[in-house]
Amino acid sequence: MSKHKSKEDTLDIASELAGSPDADTLNIDTILSTEFNYIAQTAFQANEDRARVTSFYLVTVGTFLAAILSTQFITAPNVLILGGFSLLFLIISIMGLLTLFQLARLRSAWYESILALNQIKDFYINHIPNYPLSQAFRWATHSTPPKAKLNSISFLLVLEVTLLGALSFGIGTIFLTSALGNLTVWSGLIAGPLFLVFQLFVYFRYLKNA
Repeated sequence: MSKHKSKEDTLDIASELAGSPDADTLNIDTILSTEFNYIAQTAFQANEDRARVTSFYLVTVGTFLAAILSTQFITAPNVLILGGFSLLFLIISIMGLLTLFQLARLRSAWYESILALNQIKDFYINHIPNYPLSQAFRWATHSTPPKAKLNSISFLLVLEVTLLGALSFGIGTIFLTSALGNLTVWSGLIAGPLFLVFQLFVYFRYLKNA
């Protein structure tokens, strides 16, 4: 008799749970829909942060350059002034490198969000074979763009930062050689492209491991 009573109690609890208002929270469609919306928001936020980070760096560089151009140079700049400008441009170059790290991390976050969105799509496609859901989704896992896609807005932003960083590093090198008493323009023309290659190498390496 105790077995029958226990079974009846279990059925009563199950029926109460199915008819309760909290039953919707256990609905798989509700959970996946909430998860899908959250992931879509994170992908959007990654794109917003990427534009914001790049804009901050560009504004910072522009402010520094405006301050330098507005400075009235004396007839014979001393070593202290030349060294200060060299340090300033080198700091701008380091800020550009840090900006690249942020862009790589945001690109990786966006990529993970896209994979998560496609995983939910694949779940519905595989578990609802009666509907041709694959025909409704143009973006799928197999069509996900590569993380290090060159023909993308993300890489164009990276290219802007690396070019400014290379230019700043080259100018800083010229000021440094001038402060040391041997003005060499060729040193800046060599150091700039080398730093450009270094930045791109660091970006793709960090993006791969992010």
